[in-house]
Amino acid sequence: MTNIPKEAYIKLVEEISLNAWPSHKIELYDGWLIRFSHNYTHRTNSVTQVGTSLLPIEEKIHYCEAVYANYHTPSIFKISPLIDPSFDELLAGKGYEIQHVTETMTMELTQFQRYPSVSAEYEYYGRNSGLPSFVVYPDDVIVQLQDRITDEWITSLFRLNGTTNPTLRRIVPSMFKAIPKETIVASIEIDGRMVASGLGILDRGHVGLYAIYVDASCRHKHYARAICSTILSEAQKKGISHAYLQVVQGNAYAKSLYHSLGFEDLYTYWFRAKSSLPM
Repeated sequence: MTNIPKEAYIKLVEEISLNAWPSHKIELYDGWLIRFSHNYTHRTNSVTQVGTSLLPIEEKIHYCEAVYANYHTPSIFKISPLIDPSFDELLAGKGYEIQHVTETMTMELTQFQRYPSVSAEYEYYGRNSGLPSFVVYPDDVIVQLQDRITDEWITSLFRLNGTTNPTLRRIVPSMFKAIPKETIVASIEIDGRMVASGLGILDRGHVGLYAIYVDASCRHKHYARAICSTILSEAQKKGISHAYLQVVQGNAYAKSLYHSLGFEDLYTYWFRAKSSLPM
């Protein structure tokens, strides 16, 4: 994939994915990042090891458990290939169960198999990003683009991914707006209603694909392919050379799509959580 060692590349992808998805609350504790976002996702509600640890492991686990107990949520730890396997075994011995096994895929954009578009419309008024306002694909599939995340887009995303919890609907918009990197925001609308979404986040020569959702009534119409292809194409125009994404293990349809675009598997990570703790 790159000229750097695999472990170093995994570390890079882990770092830029942390940048891409801020949490509602973050605490740095002896090389561990404790993240909390009212259980919106495991990634933003777990402990990630980002630096050297000096304190005893048992003491640190107990501290994290106390932090999450105070939040009235389970304590969750992210396990990646960068973590010593003995830590995963230690958590297993304490009753922590594996949840949300996730596969990270990457691609050099020289290998990108783009979905051919029919046309694009550029409306430069009020746009400094150079993005087209929309890109047209076969069968009149139109991908709309913005250079910033709007409240309207977030509200529509909640409908697509089924977020109804009032607390999440209150705090998650601030998480999206806290993303410190350049974004490419994509959507497909039918009769003024968003039926597909996508978000590209640019960082250190990479674009990460996030929030790829398609309404159940619009599946198998190449909407996700059009969304992904548009984001990747526009990122490449901006000089981006690599792409990455995360997909939950077992999502065969998504994996097939991503492989067809040119993505390859790089590594797998998962979470350890105590299901007996209060939700």
